[in-house]
Amino acid sequence: MEKEELKDKIFAFVQAAKGKKKLKEKDIIKGVSAETGESADNVKKAMREMIDVGKLMYSYGGGSSSVEIPSEEYLREKGMI
Repeated sequence: MEKEELKDKIFAFVQAAKGKKKLKEKDIIKGVSAETGESADNVKKAMREMIDVGKLMYSYGGGSSSVEIPSEEYLREKGMI
């Protein structure tokens, strides 16, 4: 699977859970890896690239971190849009 296609799958996975459940990094890696048959390491690398460019972000609350799609307000604040 090409990296861009994998990133699209990761984004769709996170978007499907938006508002329902906060996903931990390992939840995304396991879920996308099982869904696509891609190795966990490849999923993790693709997700990290998405975080680096601002397509996904870490959020912290309740003593744990989760990965989510950033809001437009957050992106403007960081100068990404």
